[in-house]
Amino acid sequence: MSTARASAPTRTPTPTPTRTPTPPVPFTVRLRRNAGQIVLTAIGSALAALWLVPFAWALSTSFKPEGDTQKLPLKWIQSNMNLDAYRSVLGVGDIPKWLVNSVIVSTGVTVLTVIVSALAAYGFARTRFRFRGALFGLTLAGIMVPGTVITAPLFANVRSLGMVDTYWGVILPQVSAPAMVFILYKFFQGVPRELEEAATLDGAGRWRIFLGIVMPLSRPVLAAVSIFTFIGAWNNFMWPYLVTTDPDLATLPVGLATVQSSFGIRWAQLMAGALLAALPLLIVFVLFQRQIVRGVAHTGIAGQ
Repeated sequence: MSTARASAPTRTPTPTPTRTPTPPVPFTVRLRRNAGQIVLTAIGSALAALWLVPFAWALSTSFKPEGDTQKLPLKWIQSNMNLDAYRSVLGVGDIPKWLVNSVIVSTGVTVLTVIVSALAAYGFARTRFRFRGALFGLTLAGIMVPGTVITAPLFANVRSLGMVDTYWGVILPQVSAPAMVFILYKFFQGVPRELEEAATLDGAGRWRIFLGIVMPLSRPVLAAVSIFTFIGAWNNFMWPYLVTTDPDLATLPVGLATVQSSFGIRWAQLMAGALLAALPLLIVFVLFQRQIVRGVAHTGIAGQ
């Protein structure tokens, strides 16, 4: 008795899609691209050289004896270079104390500015309330007002609050940063609303959405804002000079200016003090240059 076996269905092999080969780039196009890269590299190198020339001259002057700083003809390198200018600045001034004060002030200004600016920017970008447009326009108007215009009334307010010669008196008036609010506002506008709507459906509140979703996504721009704020607070001379009379509260720029003024205009010590004040910022920029570039790219205003 024969048993009939059902024949298994045969599969037709799926044809492999053929990839169209990419046509080679014409030689003229590659030549134009290479020429453009060469031109951009040359322009960037020229701009870098223009920036390095004053820095190199300041470095050279700081190692010269004081009597040779204005001697003609000017020379970049001399045989009698020494460290007398640095010894004078470090010996007379309390550099470690001023450095600690600058770190405290700059860090406090940076932390508070990031918190206040992020809250204000998110409120303008995501919430709807009465007079929102007017308040945002008033905030942006602060970018156009020079800081020197409000120095006198600001100092009067700080003195009436009893915060002269205190860290808070130096830190709090620098926390208001309309430019940082605008940068964060532009970034928050680009955050997809679908993420926040999905979190809302899951029962998340406004604060949880802000802290758990928006802030982690904003790390690049927050890093850039932090670095910009830190550099601005570190370089600020006028406000710490006005609001502090106690030498123990002087920041590094104020303290070095005091040392320089006590000696009169002595160019070697002036350049040595300026380089000592700029050294921490150079270190910060070298360590965090990727965060700066990435943050500017994420703000959405790099090409505007």
